[in-house]
Amino acid sequence: MLILVAVTFLWAFSFSLIGVYLAGQVDAWFSVLMRVSLATLVFLPFLKLRQIELKIALKLMVCGAFQLGIMYGFYYQSFLYLSVPEVLLFTVMTPIYITLLNDLLDRRLNIGFIISALLAVVGAISIRYQGIDEGFVKGFLIVQGANICFAAGQVGYKRVIAKERPDLPQRTVFGWFFIGALAVVIPCYLALGNPEKLPSTNFQWVVLTYLGIVASGLGYFAWNKGATLVNVGALAVANNLLIPAGILVNVIFWNRDADILRLGMGASIILLALVINDKFNQTTDKARGVTT
Repeated sequence: MLILVAVTFLWAFSFSLIGVYLAGQVDAWFSVLMRVSLATLVFLPFLKLRQIELKIALKLMVCGAFQLGIMYGFYYQSFLYLSVPEVLLFTVMTPIYITLLNDLLDRRLNIGFIISALLAVVGAISIRYQGIDEGFVKGFLIVQGANICFAAGQVGYKRVIAKERPDLPQRTVFGWFFIGALAVVIPCYLALGNPEKLPSTNFQWVVLTYLGIVASGLGYFAWNKGATLVNVGALAVANNLLIPAGILVNVIFWNRDADILRLGMGASIILLALVINDKFNQTTDKARGVTT
């Protein structure tokens, strides 16, 4: 859990760096390509081709394709429609998706999912109840796409490592994770990217380099390694530690005019959704005699 907390503080600045210096200024798919490429280069030297079966390598690539490749595609687009605090708050659904996906794979029913999801939507609407428009709705749905992909990658990676090769040093196989993300990002950039919207300042290049090597490379390795060391419930909770940390950083350094009262009201409703989801999970697990 300490690893997950450490990565949370590392990632707290990433949302604001993207929202302030990259979103709408640098092509989103180029930003994604830069991040994933640099992260891949970090782990290529550690890759041991003979240490892992092709089947496991492909599974890790699928996890990377979802958790980074497809997720980043949604994530960067969301900043075109939402403020940084709104993007952060709407990632609150990720723990619900983690428990839902894990239950589906275990062939269990998460009864509280629908109630929690509806409450989270109400919380989201309350944050901007006077300005609900097509862009806001689109932004909210885009964040949910990112949340689902991020959750799928975490659950998949945790299960692959636990069931296939828990004995492997994870640094020797994590390169496959990023290669899977690259397999998605490269064709997406070639098809959808805008080569005319490259970074125009040295600081934008510095931000992209930091996000690629530190936030993505070291951050995702540490996060996914931490995910294999905790249970699903702890992993779900850890996903939401980023929200208050990220909002605090954004408000203090970049967005002092944010409507704290409205953000707090919406956040309270969304957190209530999480509490209800957790209570339903605990009740269901006790009834089944399951410990997560």
